[in-house]
Amino acid sequence: MRISRYIIPTLKDDPSDAVIVSHRLMIRAGLIRKESAGMYVYLPSGLKVLRKIINIIKEEMDRSGALEFLMPELTSADLWKESGRWDTMGPEMFRIEDRNGMEYSLAPTHEEAFTAVVRSVISSYRDLPVNVYQINTKFRDEIRPRYGVIRSKEFIMKDAYSFDIDDEGLEKSYQTMRKTYRRIFERCGLETIPVEADTGSMGGSDSEEFMVASEVGEETLLLCGQCGYRANQEKAEYKITIQRNGAERSEDLEIVDTPGVKTIEDLVKFFNCPEEKFLKSMIYLADDDPVMAVVTGDREINELKLKNYLGANSIEIAPDAAVEKVTGAPVGFAGPVNDLKVKTVYDRSVREVVNGITGANKADKHYKGVNPGRDFTIKDEADITSAKGGDLCPLCGKPMYEKKGIEVGHIFKLGRKYTESMNVKVLDKKGKEITPIMGCYGIGVNRTMSAIVEQHNDERGIIWPQSVSPFDVHLIGIAKSESEISEADKIYHALINSGFDVLYDDRNVSPGFKFADADLIGIPLRLIVGKSYFKDGKIELKLRKSGETEHVEKGLLVERVRELIKIDN
Repeated sequence: MRISRYIIPTLKDDPSDAVIVSHRLMIRAGLIRKESAGMYVYLPSGLKVLRKIINIIKEEMDRSGALEFLMPELTSADLWKESGRWDTMGPEMFRIEDRNGMEYSLAPTHEEAFTAVVRSVISSYRDLPVNVYQINTKFRDEIRPRYGVIRSKEFIMKDAYSFDIDDEGLEKSYQTMRKTYRRIFERCGLETIPVEADTGSMGGSDSEEFMVASEVGEETLLLCGQCGYRANQEKAEYKITIQRNGAERSEDLEIVDTPGVKTIEDLVKFFNCPEEKFLKSMIYLADDDPVMAVVTGDREINELKLKNYLGANSIEIAPDAAVEKVTGAPVGFAGPVNDLKVKTVYDRSVREVVNGITGANKADKHYKGVNPGRDFTIKDEADITSAKGGDLCPLCGKPMYEKKGIEVGHIFKLGRKYTESMNVKVLDKKGKEITPIMGCYGIGVNRTMSAIVEQHNDERGIIWPQSVSPFDVHLIGIAKSESEISEADKIYHALINSGFDVLYDDRNVSPGFKFADADLIGIPLRLIVGKSYFKDGKIELKLRKSGETEHVEKGLLVERVRELIKIDN
């Protein structure tokens, strides 16, 4: 493809609204253009990259035995109501009506749709196991789209769903996808960190996310360098390090005036004691019912862990009026002493506190000398706080460290949540009706593209892995006379005729301009037809990643290009 006939609008300067490397480079290299908040157009070279990623995913999914479908992007509300998710998916789901008043969703995911179609085509254990997938557009009404295509309202996703007779079959399907995902990301040139994760609104049990380390990642990962434990912060567990001090004598419970002292920071200064001495009590609404969560002052409540423990569909901080109704005090003075008449969940570390400090459920007052068991009863206890760097690994007890990450893939065991709610039945070997068990496996295609750019770049631009590069070769012609231009054209046609996908910079601009664009666009192999060629008949080959160069005679060019591309792949 001649650049003079191609649309690849490179930019010298960073766009003002792009704050991360991949967003900046994808716009500057002419891969995408913003249409509106969370909506992007893929220009020709960007689409080529996207399709190469899709082809890798398709090849590996097909290799695993999965069967490709193409599902409607518009899904009937009846399916969502059948599963019970129509009213629980929240405002991120686009809901629409047709002219006849029929309700639909622009699908954010396809569990219901795939379960319905599989239900219509299977009837016996002989039809299972089966893994069905598609690569299609999804829609989510993100409250704050950001980071380019990493978090957008419209995106391409590969979603797959396995159906098995039993848990043993599901385990085999799950492990097959674990291996398949590793091959997919490796072929895309991505270094991923598989971590334990929560299954979110989809439901299910075992779960693994594939993360790409990035300073701007929206996820926090807890990693153990000793035993290899890896988990998303939403899911990460940790060993409790504090233990009840048996030598410390229990003090009497005492109420203290604390006018205007509400935050943990203010309380630490006021009482001159460490954060872990405080019992922080927060009021939430779980499915609209009030719940109090109590943790030590040095920890943050993990709302997802709390939600999962309660089995709630939704959870949110209670408004001030609800807090006052439950505690009888303004926000900032809640506490568990005297066992309030509200469901209370305690973090497992709370019972280790001796002579703690907590709100007295009265304005401007706190208790000190608080001791669990004597001053309040622990009935509901769970791990409801977020792990953090320095916490001890739940497996080996060594300190963990944090990394930020971008999620590019997620696999998990769905169980029978959808097959039961949507009444999927098959006959087993004895002719008895049973309910199949499901797994779910997703890859964000756009995110994968952005993550590749995040990992493969330098100060000059993108450095594409050969497997997903928009072109095989970037040919730069530096010719002055008509005869020199004709000679460069011949090399271009020779490469094309040999089966290479070539981006040929035939523009009448300066060599420096061409080289800067080549660095920005990031095709891994560059060929320069310039002074060296017109002087001694040798073409300069340059590798974008290492900067290494060599000179090759015209007659040996095609074979050498094949060798270099094969090596890089």
